[in-house]
Amino acid sequence: MKVLAVASIVKPLSPEQKQQIMPGEVPATLKLYLDGKIEQFWFRQDKPGVIFLMDVESIDEAKAAVDALPLTSGGYAQYELMHVGPLAPLGLLIQGQ
Repeated sequence: MKVLAVASIVKPLSPEQKQQIMPGEVPATLKLYLDGKIEQFWFRQDKPGVIFLMDVESIDEAKAAVDALPLTSGGYAQYELMHVGPLAPLGLLIQGQ
């Protein structure tokens, strides 16, 4: 199952908090990538946060993964999770073949 996980920063971090939290956030995110749970990731251009394309068994698995990240567990970030898949209506364009 593909899930888009869109993060928003809900509580800004002070420079001291960034120095404390980010050394754990980056390796935790890379571990999810290396474990195959995060397929792609991007930095948001509209506001602080990231977007992950995740490959997981369920929304609950995606939620557990992002909730365990230091920024989320510390109350600094939250994720909106969306199950995504192929654009099914495109099939209507080829049914007449």
